[in-house]
Amino acid sequence: MRELAPGELTDVKGLRVGHATDERALTGCTVVLCPEGAIAGGAVRGLAPGTREVALLSPGTLVERVHAILLTGGSAFGLAAADGVMRYLEEQDVGYDVGVAKVPIVPGAVIFDLALGDPSRRPDAEMGYAACIAASDRVPQGNVGAGTGATVGKVLGMGRAMKAGLGTASLKAGRLVVAALMVVNAFGDVWDPEENRIIAGARAMDGKGFVNTLRALRGPLLRHALALRNTVIGVVATNARLDVAQANQLASVAHDGIARVIRPAHTLYDGDTIFALSMGRLRAAFPVVSAMAVEVVSLAILNAVWAAQDAGGLPGATSFPK
Repeated sequence: MRELAPGELTDVKGLRVGHATDERALTGCTVVLCPEGAIAGGAVRGLAPGTREVALLSPGTLVERVHAILLTGGSAFGLAAADGVMRYLEEQDVGYDVGVAKVPIVPGAVIFDLALGDPSRRPDAEMGYAACIAASDRVPQGNVGAGTGATVGKVLGMGRAMKAGLGTASLKAGRLVVAALMVVNAFGDVWDPEENRIIAGARAMDGKGFVNTLRALRGPLLRHALALRNTVIGVVATNARLDVAQANQLASVAHDGIARVIRPAHTLYDGDTIFALSMGRLRAAFPVVSAMAVEVVSLAILNAVWAAQDAGGLPGATSFPK
């Protein structure tokens, strides 16, 4: 097992992360709280997304700050967890002031995890609220929160997939901090770029090694993929001062971190979505921030794989013989 990359999303001051996990149904949700508000952006690269409030993140819209990000399982059903996040924030008197009320701004994205565990049980408002109550500056990884039912390598169907999960990491350059939290539920395989090998993905029929999804797609196996939905979702955050346009560009560039370690990425069967948060006022060169974001997204994805445990009859990377 490769040692986990250090750091967590909450190394960016002002953020707290909370998980709510249903270990029986193998689903859950994760909330990133920024009650003081954060300049935010978002970028969707996969072609099967499930999102909430992404349009308001575009430059030129009225509201520039968000108060939380929801990452959840349960496919589109799981977006109901945002109601609980909004209730929690309203109780804390947090939100965009519209005169007669404060409206919490809570963008979100989902993964499709209904094929593992109990598909009739999905994250709801109570689970979203519970994740907020559990929020702290410590971020458990693996089979927790939105990563509870996450899997990778599904070109041969769920029976040959592997367990993945949720991972986080951070990088620092002087006072500059860039961090990421990623939920890894990809159609493709996860590669370790340092060793140039698959560490989790579609398992070969003989139980030894991997199929290599890129090669399998050239054959007659695509029918398995048509029945499945996937997605990698996450948050990249920094203490650098960004405007809304830069936050959106950061979210877009951060997708390179997905493509660096997941092959193929951004497919018709993925809804890959990344949110970007600017939490500070540190002056930093944007090319440096964006380069660090690409790297830290890759590290968080690798952590999500190495921290995942066997579940639902699927092995994690640490237990599968290479």
